[in-house]
Amino acid sequence: MKRTLSLYIAMSLDGYIARPNDDLSFLKSVEKEGEDYGYAAFTANVDTIILGRKTYDYVLREIGSSHYDNGQRDVYVMTRSPRPDTGRVKFYTDDLPSLVRKLKAAGGKNIYCDGGAEIVNALLKEDLIDEFIISVIPILLGEGIRLFNDDRPEQDLTLVKARSFETGLVQLHYRRAGIQGV
Repeated sequence: MKRTLSLYIAMSLDGYIARPNDDLSFLKSVEKEGEDYGYAAFTANVDTIILGRKTYDYVLREIGSSHYDNGQRDVYVMTRSPRPDTGRVKFYTDDLPSLVRKLKAAGGKNIYCDGGAEIVNALLKEDLIDEFIISVIPILLGEGIRLFNDDRPEQDLTLVKARSFETGLVQLHYRRAGIQGV
């Protein structure tokens, strides 16, 4: 079975994944003891993570390295500045679409993209994201870093599931049209 690349990410109601200066503090507004919004179940089927360096640095600072590198997953951090690899974290400076095609063709569990916007939009331009799990946070930020940029191909999606939570968060799960049983 072919590996799936899933975008699992949160955004404001007006489409921003961060405030200016890469500030993700608005995500804390929906933190609730004992609620992970399906994250553990989602990551149980993942053995590879792709994300941008800014996202990686933020998570490293706020949560810690074990959030991504639990010793069971390969983590590819897209960066323009080479860094030495750490554990299973690889700092990757080459062509992102080539890496994703290679990973999809290899055996293993699914692939998780955790942003940021540059990574997401580069993958969208190459039609490489198979499913979208987007948590909409009940806030209008007004400015910041948009999840979806202009200048990308149109892509038809099929709704898999929509869930609402007590905190006001709504999680939308879409699959690329034509993709079966992700």
